[in-house]
Amino acid sequence: MGAGRLYTAVAAGGFRRYATYRAATAAGVFTNTAFGIILVYTYLALWDEKPHLGGYDQAQAVTYVWLGQCLYATLAIQGGGVEKDLMERIRTGAIAIDLYRPADLQLWWLATDLGRSLFQMLGRGVIPFLVGAVFFPTALPSDAGTWAAFLVALLLAMVVSFGIRYLAALSVFWLMDGMGVNQVMMITGVFFSGMTLPLNVFPGSLGEIARALPWAALIQMPADVLMGETGAPEAFAFQAGWAVVLLAAGRLAQSAATRRVVVQGG
Repeated sequence: MGAGRLYTAVAAGGFRRYATYRAATAAGVFTNTAFGIILVYTYLALWDEKPHLGGYDQAQAVTYVWLGQCLYATLAIQGGGVEKDLMERIRTGAIAIDLYRPADLQLWWLATDLGRSLFQMLGRGVIPFLVGAVFFPTALPSDAGTWAAFLVALLLAMVVSFGIRYLAALSVFWLMDGMGVNQVMMITGVFFSGMTLPLNVFPGSLGEIARALPWAALIQMPADVLMGETGAPEAFAFQAGWAVVLLAAGRLAQSAATRRVVVQGG
């Protein structure tokens, strides 16, 4: 089997695996829709007081809310992607089996996570987004070119998200446990991705720092591409730059870890 076919099959396996959790998916759809409604009315009240906050009008703010709900599970903003399995395999020593596979460890888990992300977007993210578009005023583009650029930005966001979580998972080679790392990821993911408020709203130096960090590639960049607030080339360059940096850092950490790997229990 060629490398392309192998990793395509791995991604398809990741998609099928998460598709089996139908009750959890239905619960996630309900949760994201309910939270979306709550956030929309909160945003509407805030934008009534502060019109054009962060450079958005009310319709753009509402669009941002529903896009965030769509991408929450897709990009594993608070964790919960394949990194949990990887952390557990490192902790138990089962990672030794993965290292014996005739496949690249990083690409294997990237393909698996892309399959997971695609299912979470289609199975859990699309319905809340459509609910928002139908029942609330939104600022969605009408031209196919903008939607195509948004899909590219979304794919790059998936890779950046994986890069962050892969590095976090590899830390278990040294820490021997991922609980603390998961807690840190939950906090940084929600705050710095713009899940709570658009990063454009953050003031002064805090805003500049937040918009320069890799989490800005997850929700803020796809949202601004979709709503025409950022040019596609600039967004792609930012996202691709962080994707390269994170994947390269993951490769270095992986190399360092596997040179001194200690399989727990043996």
